[in-house]
Amino acid sequence: MTDRKKVIIDTDTAGDDTIALLTAMHYFQVEGVMITGGNVQFDQQVENALYTIQVAGKGGSIPVYKGHEKPMLAVGKQQHRTVEDVHGSDGMGGANFPHAVQRPEQEHAVDFLIEKIHAHPGEIHLLAIAPLTNIAMAVQKDPGIIPKIPHLYIMGGTNNSLGNITPSAEYNFWVDPEAARIVLHSGVPITMVGWEMCTRYSVMDDANHEEIERLGTAGAKFFIDINRVVKQFNKEVHRLPGTTHPDTLLMAVAADESIMTRSGMYHVDVETAGELTRGYSLVDINNRLERLRNVRVCEEVNREAFTAMLYEVLGSIVT
Repeated sequence: MTDRKKVIIDTDTAGDDTIALLTAMHYFQVEGVMITGGNVQFDQQVENALYTIQVAGKGGSIPVYKGHEKPMLAVGKQQHRTVEDVHGSDGMGGANFPHAVQRPEQEHAVDFLIEKIHAHPGEIHLLAIAPLTNIAMAVQKDPGIIPKIPHLYIMGGTNNSLGNITPSAEYNFWVDPEAARIVLHSGVPITMVGWEMCTRYSVMDDANHEEIERLGTAGAKFFIDINRVVKQFNKEVHRLPGTTHPDTLLMAVAADESIMTRSGMYHVDVETAGELTRGYSLVDINNRLERLRNVRVCEEVNREAFTAMLYEVLGSIVT
């Protein structure tokens, strides 16, 4: 593939984030990976990103930057809820892979993002598969980057659907709803792929796992290894028949928008203070609030095309 789109990925690397990274490295020119506090302990997320880059055969060629470890309004030693119960103690299905040779960069992720966008105005697309803390901090620190970002793809929120961390909220928006609100109202062109798209179109059931295992590649083995814990969790908690791949679905949509067969421009906002609804994403389908339509919301995906892209990525990693 020539003339690959330049991207920066913001991730809380655990579980499906790793498969999403493999997908991004397959389809894009990845300029860097930023780490945000989210799924598991922060330093473990950093190690998971470094190891995934190594799995893709790109160790040392894609820099990893540490960003904000906590939500914007976390106070003192306050910690957000991590989800080792979903992804395993290491965030990788309990595989406990060895550390990669590559080490993280010294520069802070927010400073890297600002510098890179200014150096390549209009060229760097952002792929956000984590709480939006780093991106919110960047647009707050330097609003001058906003008109230089051609597009931001966000895995987060729901479109009037059941959440995954609470009944009303998806995890990335729930961890740092203030950051999500800042980003959604920043003026950057945004496409949002919500949790309900994941449950409808990205679930890989036992038959899919058997097909992936038959690929016999290093990529396929990595997929099976890191999904052992979440597969059981989904069946017991979410009542879903397999593993969920919201972050990989986001990458696939960004790589080939034709697999997003229906979408709409809506006003989207985030609840920050609700007793029962922290992190709830309001998608004003019928424009009852008569406010700016600020987000393109993914509403339908070609499941077969997405599955084919996933298999292609996993089949391409042979050693």
